[in-house]
Amino acid sequence: MNHRHPLRSLLTLVAVLLLNLAGPAPAGASSSIQWGETPEPQGFARATTPRQWRFPADFGAHPDHQTEWWYYTGNLETAEGRPFGYQFTIFRQALAPELPPAQASGAGGSAWRTPQVYSAHFTVSDIATETFLQEERFARGTLGLAGAEADPYAVWLNDWRISAEGPDRVRLRAATGAMAIDLTLRQSRPPVLQGQGGLSRKGPEAGNASHYYSLVQQPTEGTITVAGRDHAVHGVSWKDHEFSTSVLSPGTVGWDWFSAQFEDGSALMLYGLRQEDGGKEPFSGGRWIHGDEEVELGAEDYDLTVTATWRSPHSGARYPAAWTLTIPRLDLELAITPQMADQELSTASATYWEGALRYGGHRGEQPLRGRGYGELTGYADRLDSLRGG
Repeated sequence: MNHRHPLRSLLTLVAVLLLNLAGPAPAGASSSIQWGETPEPQGFARATTPRQWRFPADFGAHPDHQTEWWYYTGNLETAEGRPFGYQFTIFRQALAPELPPAQASGAGGSAWRTPQVYSAHFTVSDIATETFLQEERFARGTLGLAGAEADPYAVWLNDWRISAEGPDRVRLRAATGAMAIDLTLRQSRPPVLQGQGGLSRKGPEAGNASHYYSLVQQPTEGTITVAGRDHAVHGVSWKDHEFSTSVLSPGTVGWDWFSAQFEDGSALMLYGLRQEDGGKEPFSGGRWIHGDEEVELGAEDYDLTVTATWRSPHSGARYPAAWTLTIPRLDLELAITPQMADQELSTASATYWEGALRYGGHRGEQPLRGRGYGELTGYADRLDSLRGG
């Protein structure tokens, strides 16, 4: 998140409160945690070198790392052209490292006892009516309430579910009183390993990195429900899956993350880690994907200029609201605009903007048009005070 992205932090206070409802917290989880603090990430694996990726195993959970998320976004439309955006993400946050089975079985206590807490964010952008719908939920990673499996692939939080539906097909299902999705996504190409072989660095500190892959240009069809009405939709979706034990470097207050899926089949991921003075962290970057061509991008490879801003009527934060992006090594220039202004998401851990975007411009002499998603953090709440994500 992420994107953020590719860091996301869950507020561990919420997790501790959930666990304490049913008895003792696991070893290593403090009952004196204050708002905005989380336990030091001792005993967890860190992303220090590229891993040997194995699919489908790596579609599942990696509990040796403290934080993990499965992040889906998409740009869809009806047969008549009515546009929608959606975001559906399930997060896993560990309060303490997993105990070996022998120790866990002898630890005693309630069956509710677990170091794993899951949360989920679900949003729908009804662009035609400029309505942004959002919901957040939490559950423990035990007793079937929430969890993740690799083969067959499934990630769930209560009845919100991501699940394999045959070879290279995944179904997303989530519903609230105000909105619902029931979508089928088809994997159209192998996973894209972000960073260096899937190792995406976030700062100069050892282990301040994530393991990160994406599935891009996934043809999608199904149903979006808003205001009690079902809409048959089609389009494309993007998936990010990251796991890590890392934090933002001191003075890095947030990030601007972008995904783009173009009509010619190409795709782009770009993130800028933003320093307190507004400067770009040197570990910012991204990746260009077109057919068999993949180009890793560093902070020096792109220039992102804000051309308009928007002030939230909810938080009062001022966000970028239009950009010009240039990547000289690709001979690429794009204008980026939100598909609607108000896509600000308020969660238990932070308030940030995450929503559907339009892209238009050229690569060389070829026109380039597409849609995607953006995540803008650190404008309403500084994120360098959140640890563990």
